[in-house]
Amino acid sequence: MAYYYENTSHTFNEYLLVPGYSSADCIPANVSLKTPITKFSKGETPDIMMNIPMTSAIMQSVSDDKMAVALAKEGGISFIYGSQSVEDEAAMVARAKAYKAGFVPSDSNIAPDKTLQDILDLKEKTGHSTVAVTTDGTANGKLVGIVTSRDYRLSRMPLDTVVSEFMTPIEKIVWAPKTTTLSEANDIIWESKINSLPIIDDDGTLLYWVFRKDYSEHKANPNELLDSQKRYVVGAGVNTRDYAERIPALVEAGADILCIDSSEGYSEWQSRTIAWVREKYGDTVKIGAGNVVDRDGFMFLAEAGADFIKIGIGGGSICITRETKGIGRGQATAVIEVAAARDEYFKKTGIYVPICSDGGIVYDHHITLALAMGSDFVMLGRYFSRFDESPTNKVNVNGTYMKEYWGEGSSRARNWQRYDLGGAKKLSFEEGVDSYVPYAGSLKDNVTLSLSKVRSTMCNCGALTIPELQEKAKLTLVSSTSIVEGGAHDVVLKDKNISPMK
Repeated sequence: MAYYYENTSHTFNEYLLVPGYSSADCIPANVSLKTPITKFSKGETPDIMMNIPMTSAIMQSVSDDKMAVALAKEGGISFIYGSQSVEDEAAMVARAKAYKAGFVPSDSNIAPDKTLQDILDLKEKTGHSTVAVTTDGTANGKLVGIVTSRDYRLSRMPLDTVVSEFMTPIEKIVWAPKTTTLSEANDIIWESKINSLPIIDDDGTLLYWVFRKDYSEHKANPNELLDSQKRYVVGAGVNTRDYAERIPALVEAGADILCIDSSEGYSEWQSRTIAWVREKYGDTVKIGAGNVVDRDGFMFLAEAGADFIKIGIGGGSICITRETKGIGRGQATAVIEVAAARDEYFKKTGIYVPICSDGGIVYDHHITLALAMGSDFVMLGRYFSRFDESPTNKVNVNGTYMKEYWGEGSSRARNWQRYDLGGAKKLSFEEGVDSYVPYAGSLKDNVTLSLSKVRSTMCNCGALTIPELQEKAKLTLVSSTSIVEGGAHDVVLKDKNISPMK
């Protein structure tokens, strides 16, 4: 006879937080959103901590290298999608890791025998106004000069003018040797009143650039998440089919943490993948697993050695797994049970395995509810897909700007590996849809607003940290009538587009 759960499965929208005592010190500015993303033993420090509890979903329409950089600037981690070739995913990881290392590889280079027209074409392609002139026109050729917008005037120079005739030659350039530290390089930039500083090897070979703007960006992003080499922390998705080929390439490219991308994680395929990682790399390579919705699934993946475990089946806005296959669970109920299992496992083994709520988050306050119910962080797809930094097109639909958004189980993504049950290599039926979401602007502005709401709500609960919120939070189920009561009701809302009559 089938097992029947006694309690009803609930979503985040069916819960509210009940305020607790707030001291005078409990103000949003004092709230810390730091949270672990990798497992750790009691009394030890996690190898990777995030500064905000947000990760972006392993999806074609959400997470590429541009998203990885943007989210790392705010303190979170993006998991670059794995439903692409090994080479393309590794290249995305490498680009994100190289984007800001303090010492940046040159990606705008030209040979001295090229022309002003070539400079303009290169500027249009890369968007960069500073161009390195090397003997062979490559990023690691011998530096002989640089060209900036100050070196030419289009109104007075023919487009066929040779670069060597108007570039600033190496003799007049401020440069630094390869032994220069980042701090020393920034000092040189400020003292010399320049915007960029080339780092050169003993034989004159160009190695890197250090830019003034990177120092300014660091000051403007105090929460940015960096590795030991001052590079952005980047995640990447993998599957249970080609992991033996994909994982080494991603590790070589610099990925800080991996995650198995699967609709259902309580399987032998995931334990095999984790076992392979542990046998080849030990604990030096971090890998999360999932998704699960109950205690049994969590315990299975925790004992398999996962660094973090994702929760959620069928709750995503573009996911139709519940409709198609009839499996899943209300996200709030799943998080509550898995959080209890996480605490049980920690008490028994002394190993804390972070959990991630993936899916089912519609409003900003759902993030706070997920954290209060026990999640260490959340993974968001629709939320991040709306921003400038997502890889999809911005389109005009009936006069409104939208962004394209599709599920990994849709025919557009054709990510059959995510739904792999060991059968044929094809997508037998869809478990996701192709859709649009309202365009919302920049990631930074939206994440700042969302997290200000999280901090404010935490203060209402008397909590200054996520663990404190989980300890002090009081949650109540609400009726359908209470949900209606919680919004604007029994009034006629003003149309914001109508100007008052004079």
